[in-house]
Amino acid sequence: VQLQASGGGLVQAGGSLRLSCAASGRSISNKAVGWFRQVPGKDYEFVSGISWSNGITNTADSVKGRFTISRDNAQKTVYLQMNSLKPEDTAVYSCAVKRDHIISVSFTEYTYRGRGTQVTVSS
Repeated sequence: VQLQASGGGLVQAGGSLRLSCAASGRSISNKAVGWFRQVPGKDYEFVSGISWSNGITNTADSVKGRFTISRDNAQKTVYLQMNSLKPEDTAVYSCAVKRDHIISVSFTEYTYRGRGTQVTVSS
């Protein structure tokens, strides 16, 4: 599975961005897709995940109510709608796919990982 994340950029606090994660190659219909973020010197932080087959989602408390994950079956794309952005949301955001459909908050459990997209929120 190849993953391409896009949609990052520079936005003012309170603004919105929508990230996209386009998958190609093998089917991801029975897999979980997760969004993670990382700032320099820190580990990957789980943001949100979705089980492709049943649409079950899991979202970190730090972004719950502001970020929403969704999927487009036809486009094989997962989206992360980010609203009410805060400076502490600044990070490189990456998407990843697990071999199974169970969402995990651990980045190391995701086998397929795409290159990240930078999100910068100014105060």
